[in-house]
Amino acid sequence: MEARRKRSVGVGLVALGLAVIVAVAGAQLVAATPSTGGAASTLLAQGATRSAATARVPNHTDVVMVQNTFPPGSSSGWHSHPGFTVVVVQSGEITLYREAVDGGRCRVKTYEAGDTFYEWRRDAQNGINEGSAAAQLFVTFFKVPPGGSARIDRPDPGNCPA
Repeated sequence: MEARRKRSVGVGLVALGLAVIVAVAGAQLVAATPSTGGAASTLLAQGATRSAATARVPNHTDVVMVQNTFPPGSSSGWHSHPGFTVVVVQSGEITLYREAVDGGRCRVKTYEAGDTFYEWRRDAQNGINEGSAAAQLFVTFFKVPPGGSARIDRPDPGNCPA
């Protein structure tokens, strides 16, 4: 009897989770903000993890590396990521407008060549090249669904200046 109740609760939670995913995915398709001004991303590498113990990267997820190029005035559009992200600014500068998904305040910071910053799964952000030269970023994404996208389009939160 106890096993049947646990299984029933588990099935209910899975169904609820799928309903939330479908609702969120539908909302994202309608309200996503695209990149602008010629911003581009080039896939450098993508590979599956084979051992969960390796650098604390979950098993059966992908690690993705891209080179992002932002001409002056271009933006990434509002987005988040499925897992932790490491960004290295190779050249130029990028201003990151970051809005915590849980309703936190907007944070703005400019990163220059040689800087490294992180993007957390829970945050939505928009990177804008407000400088006069192209910005080149190298980005590594962790915990990407196998064969999936490292980017999740997000709507403009409406309370950030970008």
